[in-house]
Amino acid sequence: MAFNFKILEKEKIDLIVPLVQKLNGNKDSDAVLKQRFSEMITQNYECAVIYDDEKLIGVCGLWFCTRHYSGKSVEPDHVYIDDSYRGKGLGKQFFTWIYNYSKAKGFEAMELNTYVTNAASHKFYFNEGFKILGYHFLKKL
Repeated sequence: MAFNFKILEKEKIDLIVPLVQKLNGNKDSDAVLKQRFSEMITQNYECAVIYDDEKLIGVCGLWFCTRHYSGKSVEPDHVYIDDSYRGKGLGKQFFTWIYNYSKAKGFEAMELNTYVTNAASHKFYFNEGFKILGYHFLKKL
């Protein structure tokens, strides 16, 4: 299988909503997610995707910033690959593409959050060389 990894054009951002809903268990409506993503694309955000021919099968948001403790940093967010494509090394290929893309943009570090209950992702990120640095806290205002 030949997969296409690329940065999604900003005007096509709504295409990722169904995959993000699967990741989050349909917690947020289409309208809410579309509004949020339309705002996100105006910030330091890009969206990497995987296509199998014309079918969108994977997504990974990328937040770019400079942090005092890590320098120029990219944060993968809402990483999701369609269930039927998992366990075949596609995540590793996708992250290799993301590493190369980020390095080419001049970024030197990557950090991310993953849900505490997502043990499969923890194993993946440990295998990719990530280390636990701290805790992520959230408070709704």
